[in-house]
Amino acid sequence: MPSNKNLESVKSLTEKLDKAKAIYFTDYLGLDVVSITKLRKEFVSNDVEFTIAKNTLIKLAAKDVGMDGIDDFLSGPTAMAVSYEDPTNPAKVIKEFLKDFDKPAVKGMILDGQVFPAEEFDKIANLPSKEQLLSKLVGMLNSPLSKLSSTLGSPVSGLLGTLEQLNSKKGS
Repeated sequence: MPSNKNLESVKSLTEKLDKAKAIYFTDYLGLDVVSITKLRKEFVSNDVEFTIAKNTLIKLAAKDVGMDGIDDFLSGPTAMAVSYEDPTNPAKVIKEFLKDFDKPAVKGMILDGQVFPAEEFDKIANLPSKEQLLSKLVGMLNSPLSKLSSTLGSPVSGLLGTLEQLNSKKGS
């Protein structure tokens, strides 16, 4: 009979997995307390939840939400970086953290329900954020409009200049 603590943990993990846009499974073993604390602070400041859980409980929660293909990631000590907003936030935090430390090692990821192996981490970590993509889109949309505006305004300003010159010649 499972303990109440484990039942609550599975329920909590199930809710997290169900709401998550991105889940990064990592191996944190080898990080000291100071490093883990620093990593947690980075995750919190980027709206990412960092959870350490037993592999068996994660498997049960994944089964409850119908998530398949993660058994390969659940060996050894496992921590999950969960993002409910931007799927690239955890990757950017981990990538930045790996510049100074050799852990956490990414075991695998789930982004919008699609499972990715650890080999895909660098590609995902280098993706632009949602805000960066939106600003590029606005810039791309704005460029043709400003060109159209200047093209349409150019003959009118030229005509006005010519009329002013004629007016000044007639006035003198």
